[in-house]
Amino acid sequence: MPYAELLSVWFRIGLLSFGGPAGQIALMHREIVDRRHWLSEAQYLNAVSFCMLLPGPEATQIATYAGWRSRGWAGGLIAGGLFVLPGAAIILALAALYAALGSVPWFQAVFLGVKAAVVVVVVEALLRVARRALGSADRWLVAALAFVAIYFLAVPYPLIVLAAALYGFAVYDRQAGPGGGPVAGVPLWRTLGTVLLWGGIWAAPLVLLALWDPDGLLLQIGLFFSRLAVVTFGGAYAVLTYMAQDVVGIRGWLDAAEMLDGLGLAETTPGPLILVTEFVGYLAAAKTGGPGPALAAAALTLWVTFVPCFLWIFTGAPYIQWITAQPRLKGALTGIMAAVVGVVGNLSLWFALHVFFADVGRAEVGPLRFAWPDPASLQPAPLLLAVLAGWLLLVRRWPLIPVLATTTAAGLAWSFATGRI
Repeated sequence: MPYAELLSVWFRIGLLSFGGPAGQIALMHREIVDRRHWLSEAQYLNAVSFCMLLPGPEATQIATYAGWRSRGWAGGLIAGGLFVLPGAAIILALAALYAALGSVPWFQAVFLGVKAAVVVVVVEALLRVARRALGSADRWLVAALAFVAIYFLAVPYPLIVLAAALYGFAVYDRQAGPGGGPVAGVPLWRTLGTVLLWGGIWAAPLVLLALWDPDGLLLQIGLFFSRLAVVTFGGAYAVLTYMAQDVVGIRGWLDAAEMLDGLGLAETTPGPLILVTEFVGYLAAAKTGGPGPALAAAALTLWVTFVPCFLWIFTGAPYIQWITAQPRLKGALTGIMAAVVGVVGNLSLWFALHVFFADVGRAEVGPLRFAWPDPASLQPAPLLLAVLAGWLLLVRRWPLIPVLATTTAAGLAWSFATGRI
């Protein structure tokens, strides 16, 4: 296949990859399986199953695998890179605009409708994940325990993932299907070489920052998002809880409103939803260092978020047929997906509280500590806009972009009518 065609097709996919992982996976299937036959149906489904077992954005990893199947490492870099870079460029421009104009009343009015719609989008994601993941009573129990652990006990997300994976590994193996399948004949030294090469590429900027400025914000950002890249099982909505919990509640890099605005921007632009991490990195550095450090933080965030995708795919691609047939690994994923329902439920509640109430504090009941709003601070505008978004998205089944456009226009109209702009 000519490189020119590879570049053209993946650039087009990158520009059109709206709609979250489900829409992106469907778009790639249409382009590379149905239209161009670069992968067979079985190869594509095996790739999807394999990427669901990995941390990180699964759609990016599927793109990388498809490129690898076409032209090896070079093809993987082209496909994975072009799937991410158009959206990353747009997010960077919007983050810079937000950092400069975030306090302007009309700019805040634009995000009034976006925030309300985001609450409904996350609830829709919760319903979608629950339908797929909760097929038995014990999975509902895993989901409930995950919700209690993260909302009431502030248990770190990585520990929840680990516990759910161990439970699924032990319990769900017989439900996952038969194992088997051959392993591709790849020498062990080549696999180890791939791990060392891409692990070194991933770590290189962190090592340089540790030597140059070991106490600086850039290194903190790089280390935080590197950890995030290892625990992002279950999709972007799951890891947003961990990110929001740490970025907003512990580190104070962003406040809850800024976190919601970043998610709204990521929802309305092409590329993986996890590009919200670029927004977070940019804004965190812009607050203390200005545009220069903010650009460096955005680039570093992209690096440590997406370089691991190439590490996982280039290392594991030759073994996909074998890995996807292992019942205990599928069982671990089953446990993780059940826990993700509880984690996304926490995210839905966290977002809703911070959108609908102006004052959200913390309550303590024995060992339990959790967010609790002041009822007097209920804001009618975002509540009504969320009802509108819910009706359009969940009842009328409108596509996401028209829903966001409608709620944004309604938010602007409300702000104008009430004299806020």
